[in-house]
Amino acid sequence: MTTTRRTALTIAAAGGTVALSACGGDEGGSGGSGAGGSASSGDGVSVAAADVPEGGGLVEGRVVVTQPSAGDFKSFDGTCPHQGCAVTRVTTEAIVCPCHGSEFDLTDGSVLKGPATEGLTTRTATVDGDQVTVS
Repeated sequence: MTTTRRTALTIAAAGGTVALSACGGDEGGSGGSGAGGSASSGDGVSVAAADVPEGGGLVEGRVVVTQPSAGDFKSFDGTCPHQGCAVTRVTTEAIVCPCHGSEFDLTDGSVLKGPATEGLTTRTATVDGDQVTVS
């Protein structure tokens, strides 16, 4: 059963306990744009290094892999710290959350543009031959 926001607020106003979730969940926007496998925020993922553009990156499930400069791979959890949306794309300037427009740095995941006030969580990216593995 899905609880609507109105029902939840009505229950809460009546003194009931309700857990609400905003901007997260399964409402689209996972936006995997790389090759090979998908991942949730707790899973590792492996992508071909050639699929990660220099000066950009890709989103694979809830994992972001970037290559700010040649051969320098970085990775982040793709969950926006603002309200839990999945970031969906990487431009040459930023990692972008579609829900409220937060943008994050390709190199360290720090906030470039809010409303997020915290950066993306760093993950470990390891290059082995032609693969980048994130754990």
